[in-house]
Amino acid sequence: MLDATNRSGGTATARPRAGSSDLAVAVPTAAPVPAPAPGFAGRCARVLLSPWSRLSLLVVLLASAAAAMVVLEPHHLLTDGLPARLGGVVGVVAYAVAYGACTVAFVPRPLLNLAAGALFGSQFGLVAALGGTVLGAGLAFCLGRVLGQEALRPLLRGRWLKAADHQLSRHGFRSMLAARLFPGIPFAAANYCASVSRMGLLPFLLATALGSIPNTAAYVVAGARASTPTSPAFLIALACIAVPGLAGAVVAWRKRHRLRGR
Repeated sequence: MLDATNRSGGTATARPRAGSSDLAVAVPTAAPVPAPAPGFAGRCARVLLSPWSRLSLLVVLLASAAAAMVVLEPHHLLTDGLPARLGGVVGVVAYAVAYGACTVAFVPRPLLNLAAGALFGSQFGLVAALGGTVLGAGLAFCLGRVLGQEALRPLLRGRWLKAADHQLSRHGFRSMLAARLFPGIPFAAANYCASVSRMGLLPFLLATALGSIPNTAAYVVAGARASTPTSPAFLIALACIAVPGLAGAVVAWRKRHRLRGR
């Protein structure tokens, strides 16, 4: 049937059916709840764990270790020797641990290597010295990586600092091996420079172990044969110490003049 509009000659218009969208009820969204402000303990923890706080802790630890070494005077091992109960393998292990702690505290390695040779002889002294070298380097690397890297990396802005960081980060094993073989580079400085870079721990330890063998062996043999200074072994050890040192000094002097010329 036609409705009234059709009968009167008008045009019929169909009303659209109500869709599901028309029937939907707008649900008000809840306002985001602001995060609660950290309490006093949270603020203290944030300050204590900040990069500069950790770097300050590293400086305090190293200064305390250096002061302890001055008080304990480990060079007396050369004259007094180890206690009688620390003999054999136990003494070698104990000396390696003490060696590692002393290197972290900036005790010169030549002195420790001479003491290892005087206390244990050439073979066991070399084992103790190399073990202590790797242990001390690993401790310094881990301390610098955990406590100092995040604070010091933003300071690597100079050209030479960026070049050194790039070399250690990209060619870590080769660079650290050369640093250990080349005389004159401070042991502790190389450890902490590597820890600030992106060099891995395992390549660092392997390069330290391999690169430290020649120099360490020379000092250990010199310490073991110090009672016979005219023996061939002692003279060869002195030559192995002196010749690389002189070569390193000559290379450093020539590089210095080249840098001045630029």
